[in-house]
Amino acid sequence: MEFFESLHPVALAALGTGFTFFMTALGAAMVFFIRDENNASLQRIFLGFAAGVMIAASVWSLLIPAIELGEELGMPGWLPAAGGFVLGVVFLLLLDTIIPHLHPGSTDSEGPKTKLPGSTLMVLAVTLHNIPEGMAVGLACAMAASGTGSAAAAIALCIGMGLQNFPEGAAVSLPLQKDGFSKGKAFVYGALSGFVEPVGGILAVLVAGGIAPLMPWFLSFAAGAMMYVVVEELIPEANLGEHSNSGTIGALAGFLIMMILDVALG
Repeated sequence: MEFFESLHPVALAALGTGFTFFMTALGAAMVFFIRDENNASLQRIFLGFAAGVMIAASVWSLLIPAIELGEELGMPGWLPAAGGFVLGVVFLLLLDTIIPHLHPGSTDSEGPKTKLPGSTLMVLAVTLHNIPEGMAVGLACAMAASGTGSAAAAIALCIGMGLQNFPEGAAVSLPLQKDGFSKGKAFVYGALSGFVEPVGGILAVLVAGGIAPLMPWFLSFAAGAMMYVVVEELIPEANLGEHSNSGTIGALAGFLIMMILDVALG
């Protein structure tokens, strides 16, 4: 743990988000091994798992630390937690509105009308959702490096986000292969959808790290953005179909694993 705490906040944020990016790329590599990309039940499990991880991470890794840090800075704990949360929701809602994108498994694009191919719109959709994940991991790592947070908690968050990024990478690369892309090109697109995580994480650290009172706001901002993704897309898509128990079980399993990781390590 001392090694991680000795790193510069930006360096540790780059390391943490680099791991989650790697897990996205690893998931995208499944295009070289999996032929059946139409297993609806498996996809619902993956979506539910991602939702559960993000809900637990939003509470234990972001909102609770935001409240505690806000109180340490002399402000009411609920103020940065609630204010940042709302700003995060508005931010993702705005991006969802102004950027054209296509969710995996859907045929109707969202956002402004565009002539961009469906493959590009699908990558944009996953990329949008990776922004708050990158911010969350980057900020947790920055807090660990600066001594305001726990290195163990940051590691737990990295593991949890990495676990749910694995199926996200596959959710991009496998449908692209089905649409006629070569395996190599489908892999590259799937991997690149996670590249925004290091970018978003490092930028958040550079902004919040320079002004200490902003840190609790940024933590809850990331929580609000992630919860928007969970409620707007992951949970509805995980419960598609007549029998959605697989999505529900996936969500509960993701929540349980992330909670155990955070509490046990943090």
